[in-house]
Order: sequence, then C-alpha cells, then structure tokens
Amino acid sequence: MATIAGADGGKANLAFIAGVVTVATIGGFMFGYDSGVINGTQKGLESAFALGKLGIGINVGAILVGSAIGAFGAGRLSDRIGRRGVMMLAALLFLVSALLAGAAASSAVFIMARILGGLGVGAASVISPVYISEVTPANIRGRLSSVQQVMIITGLTGAFVANFALARYAGESTAALWLGFPAWRWMFWLQAVPALIYLIALFGIPESPRYLVARGREDEARAVLTRLFGAAEADRKVVEIRDSMAADHHRPKLYDLVDKASGTIRPIVWTGIGLAVFQQFVGINVVFYYGAALWEAVGFSEDYALQTNILSGVLSIAACLFTMAIVDKVGRKPLLLIGSAGMAVALATVAWAFSTAITAAGGEVSLPGNNGVIALVAANLYVIFFNLSWGPIMWIMLGEMFPNQIRGSGLAVAGFAQWIANAAISVSFPSLAVSPGLAVTYGGYATFAAISYFFVQKMVVETRGRELEDMPG
Repeated sequence: MATIAGADGGKANLAFIAGVVTVATIGGFMFGYDSGVINGTQKGLESAFALGKLGIGINVGAILVGSAIGAFGAGRLSDRIGRRGVMMLAALLFLVSALLAGAAASSAVFIMARILGGLGVGAASVISPVYISEVTPANIRGRLSSVQQVMIITGLTGAFVANFALARYAGESTAALWLGFPAWRWMFWLQAVPALIYLIALFGIPESPRYLVARGREDEARAVLTRLFGAAEADRKVVEIRDSMAADHHRPKLYDLVDKASGTIRPIVWTGIGLAVFQQFVGINVVFYYGAALWEAVGFSEDYALQTNILSGVLSIAACLFTMAIVDKVGRKPLLLIGSAGMAVALATVAWAFSTAITAAGGEVSLPGNNGVIALVAANLYVIFFNLSWGPIMWIMLGEMFPNQIRGSGLAVAGFAQWIANAAISVSFPSLAVSPGLAVTYGGYATFAAISYFFVQKMVVETRGRELEDMPG
C-alpha cells in the first residue's frame, strides 16, 4: 500500500486518496467540457435557430443561469445528501443535457438543455473542490486540489479538440456528419460518454468524512478516515472534526454565515465572494466561450481560430501543472498576486493591439503589421498567468478557507456569486465587442485584474499547510 507522511507524522494511503481525487475531478473535466463545447458551435446555433448577436449571447449564457442556481443549491444540498450524492446528481444532469442539447429543434429547447447542464456545472464547480479538500492531507491538499483546475482545462481543451476535429472532418461546423446530423450537434453528443463514466465511477468512492460527522454518522466517518489515513489518525480526526463544529453541535445552516457577536456577515464570506467575482471579472471565459468568434472577428479563419483555442488549452494545462508542483511550497496568496499583476499587463497589451484594428472597404477586419502576433502572444500569456494563479487557486481557497461548520454554506454563496459574475461577463461580451469595441472591453478586464491585486493584498489570508479544522471563521 503506497503511503505518504501527513503533516502530523501519520501515514496517508496515497494510492487510495489519488484514486478518490481522480474520480472527483472528472466533475472538473465535465465542467470544462460543458463550458468549452459552446465555443465551436455558435455558427451552427446561429444558422439553425436564426439567432442575432443578442440571441447568441442568451444561448451561450443559458448555462450560466443553471450554473449559478446549481452552485448555490449544491452547497446547501451537500449538507443534506452528502458531497458524493450531489456529484452523482451533477453527473446525471451532464448526461441528460448533452443528449438534449445535441437534439434540440429550437432555441427554447436548447436553452433548457444548457440550463440543465449548468445545474451540473455549478454543482461540480463547488462540490468537487470541497470533497477533495475534505479527503486529503493538509500538506499536499493544495497540490491535489489543483488537479480540479487541471481537469477543468483538460475538459475545455478536450472540447476544443473535439470541435476542431469534427468541424475539420465534416468540412465546417454546420456541415452534415454522421447520420446526416451537422457536426455542431455531435460536439454536444460526445459529452455523454465522459458523463456516463463519471456517474458510474462515483459509486466507487466514499462519502466525505466531514459530512458524515456533521450528520452524526461517526462510525462511517471513522471507517472512511481509516481507509484514508489509518486507524490511529482516524480516531483523532473524528474528535477534531466534531470539536470544530458549532458549539451547540447543530447541523450546518445558511444562518451560520452571520457572526453571532456582531450580527453581520462574517468577513471570510466577503473574501470568498470577492475571490469568486474577481476570477470572472478578468474576462477569462470570454476566451473560453468566444475564443473562435473572437479571433475570427480580427481576421482569423474558422480553422485557424479553432487551432488557436487548442493552443490556449494546452498552455493552460501546462500552467496548471506548474502550479500543482509549487502551490504547497509557495503558498496561495503569492501566486494570486503574481497572477493579478501578470494578467493586468497582458490584458492591457491585448487591448492596445485590438485598438489598432483596420476595417477594409468590404467589412473585413485585420490587425496591421505584427499586431496580430502581439495580440495572440499577449492573449496566451494572459491565459498562462490566469492558470498559474486565479484559475486553480480560487477553487483551492474556496474549498479550504471556510471552517467546517460553514463550508457548505460559504461555498453556496461564493459559488453563486462566481456564476453570476460569469454570466454578466459572458452574456455582455457579444454586444460589448461591437460597442464600445474589443479594445475598451479588454481594457476593462485589465482594470479588474489590477484591482484584484490590491484585494488579495488586503483581504486574503494564507491557508497553506493549515488543517481544515484550524481555519479561522
């Protein structure tokens, strides 16, 4: 049995923990695929449902409505039916959404399918990090929690690769492929395969021991902890978890987010909301949702734009892997600060490049000289800085920064805020790209990146190496 020394000298069953984390992070892959698949389907949606710019924004953004509801509901629901129970529900929603979106005969049906998928995305986005943080040793928690972001980006990249391959094989995304259905529909249907794998695999992992203790099921929690960390450590952890719950030992509830002494929302909750919102206000999902349309808007062909998406995805994975290697040594806060500064400079450069765009007499748009290359390099540097920092670290922080008693509720509120911010940025982008234009829009994202630097300096407390039972409230 492979083991690793824990922070207190105990032995953790690393092989079992790695297997559990792998299954949990398939939810991250589904999150990424479901978010990224829309990138290559917009021409198909536009032609099939006769959509304008606003219509495209609504169809693309429909998933975010479900995601906000799913994130809020999952955080609270996980305190009732368990972390694993919520992940199973999310897997089922992914499966139904994939089949329905590909078969949609109208925009209304497609929107409904994407909202269902969004419920799964929102649930997976908040529950997978919580589950991982609750079954891993403190000294390697950041490394293992960051696997979630690697899987999100892998899912995004997988969607980009699938979109590119299907569009290339069919001739274009709107051309007929297998069984006479256009390629863009198959882009959605392919998602059913990993969704089914995720659902089946979840039956092989245990429930979170923190949840089990909170529900008074201490014998079950002790059995899980024994498999994770050994018998001696299991007994100690059960006592620690029990003692970290509310003094009156009531089950977690939303009102626990209010400080009983002051009657106001706990500061840690505002920090979580701020992290969630700033992660979206830097505009990252504009790249992931609209990347193909964005590069086509400045003169790239559909084929080359889809290839550019793949490049961004590969660079994102590499950046996340680098963060995995150093996050438990460097810490969370320094990486957030580096990411904020790097993104601000890269986004400002992209904004400048787009400000030089030239429109020909026939309406074609291009960037003069080497400005197209500068925009592409700066955009990919931005993606790298994001995935070195705010991409994985925000989810790591949300999964571990809240005390046991309020973890589910804190995640519910922060996750809801994250998806509302995501919706605000993503739905507004098609219109903003037209007026006031790409340069001003990206300048706005650069401004938010700069502000996030000062937010982290003032509000974020380092959590590296701390036990979940020791997190301040």
